[in-house]
Formats: sequence, structure tokens, C-alpha cells
Amino acid sequence: MQSYRITADEAQNRLIAGNKIYISSRELTSDVSSENLLRFSQNGQQPYAIIIACSDSRVVPELIFSAGIGDLFVIRVAGNVIDSHQLGSIEYAAEHLGTGLIVVLGHDHCGAVDAAMNHEPDGYIKYITDEIVKAIGDEKDEVRACCLNVKHSCQIIEHSLQIQKDEREYGLKVLGAIYHLESGEVEFL
Repeated sequence: MQSYRITADEAQNRLIAGNKIYISSRELTSDVSSENLLRFSQNGQQPYAIIIACSDSRVVPELIFSAGIGDLFVIRVAGNVIDSHQLGSIEYAAEHLGTGLIVVLGHDHCGAVDAAMNHEPDGYIKYITDEIVKAIGDEKDEVRACCLNVKHSCQIIEHSLQIQKDEREYGLKVLGAIYHLESGEVEFL
């Protein structure tokens, strides 16, 4: 396993600072020059944080944290639920890319949480809503349910045997956060 380039606390501070820039900005820019793209294609990626985010098109981690190409290893799935596919992606980023911070980023007004709370979906979405129901139980407050869902995903990650080993050996850190759609603010739980 690679050693982490920056500590999990330093990575969290970069995310917090980036979110402050996002909140105060009217426009964001990113260096997508051919030189920068070539540099990343030749030198690989070195993300400082792993973000597990909802697939909601209003939640774009690279923008929310004012991050550029190569800064974040983003895993997106409706409802920011965790299964073996997400755990495998997390392990890859932690072990092979040396990324020391994992953030489960939920958000308010989440359609997947709403579906779990207020509907009886069928088809493949039921796999997602069933996992959310495990997390939220009979919670009726939408924001509280979103927080419970994030915490549940964090617990699944923390209980992964490989993640437990990496936490002890390398200081890997798992955090939950909620993105507020109206304000753009990220609240770490």
C-alpha cells in the first residue's frame, strides 16, 4: 500500500476550504488545458480524498469542494449506499492511490431517501431503498433520515475488514457529510 501524501485531517481541511470557495463564488473554473490533461494521463492520479456521493445531478463533488482534475476519487451511486462494488473502489483508492480520507456525502432533498420513506419502489431501485430503510428505520424527518443514511454507509465502510486494517496501519479516516442544496454548504457529521 502507498503511504498517504497528506493526512486525512489535511485532506478534510482542503475540502472545507474548497467548500467555502464554492459557497462564495459565482463562477468556478478548472484547468482543463491540454498540458494539464497530458500531465495527468502520463503521471496518473493522486486524489487527496475519496468521496462516495449520491448520483443526484445537483450534487457534483468536484464543484462543491472547488477541486480540479485528479483531486478527488468520486464514487457515485443513488442514495450514497455502500455494497461490495463501492467497497472495492474505496480499497483501490486507499491501497493503490494512497488516498487517506473517505467521505460519504449525502444531501438534503434526496430522491432515494424520499423513495425509501414514502414509496414502495420495485425493480432494481428496491435494492437501494431497502438499504436506506435499514439505515433510517421509521424516521419521518427527511434531513435526519439523510444523516442516518450517511452514518449507516460510514459504518459499513468502517466495518470492512480491509478498511479496519488500513485505519489501524495507515490512519485512514472515514467521515460523513451532508450537502445542503439551497446554501451549497457541506456539514461534516
